[in-house]
Amino acid sequence: MKNIGLLSVGVALSVVLTSCVSTQKPAVPAAPGSGKETQPAKAVQPVKEAQPATEQQQEKGKHTMVLMKTSMGDIKLELFDDKAPETVKNFLSYVDDKFFTGTIFHRVIANFMIQGGGFTKDMQQKPTRPPIVNEAGNGEKNARGAVAMARTSDINSATAQFFIKTVDNAVLDHSDKSDQGFGYCVFGRVVEGMDVVDKIRAVRTLRVGPMADVPAEPVEIKDMIRVK
Repeated sequence: MKNIGLLSVGVALSVVLTSCVSTQKPAVPAAPGSGKETQPAKAVQPVKEAQPATEQQQEKGKHTMVLMKTSMGDIKLELFDDKAPETVKNFLSYVDDKFFTGTIFHRVIANFMIQGGGFTKDMQQKPTRPPIVNEAGNGEKNARGAVAMARTSDINSATAQFFIKTVDNAVLDHSDKSDQGFGYCVFGRVVEGMDVVDKIRAVRTLRVGPMADVPAEPVEIKDMIRVK
């Protein structure tokens, strides 16, 4: 089985890169694993709810809405077309092509994030389009409910994989243009279905080959569609 890169940020976090199916390797922002083959269901820390949209974000015609139908419930996303135009355009191309249908949330870390959009239920990585330019410097924050692109240590390596923050992750925000400070591009947020995100974050995970934090029971993305 092919593996993807892992990217962690901060004093207790480190970078580990491994091979994947394509030459462009989407990565996972992830805390260090416990090293155990299996993990019990995670204890979920109380966290504040995602903040409501600002007046600018509610401006008519600015933001595309996407409904993600998962095996654990529906999650509605608001995409920031104005703040991350190339990222949203790229994401919507995968949505419109039904690329995400049948993929899974392949990495779940309860008090960090849930990540999906790259692997099928049998843990095969799907081929993607070329990577895109990182728009992390758009002023959006990696707060609870934010949706961001996953990437490797290469700043401009994001393709299809995305992650949803289960807690505030300011350490992933853009701070400067260095490799260490560029951060992860937030291109949307959850507007409905954070209860579903919280259900997913609490699932039992295990190690599958070299990959840790894989849900024991697949959490499938059944479809993703544009909605009004």
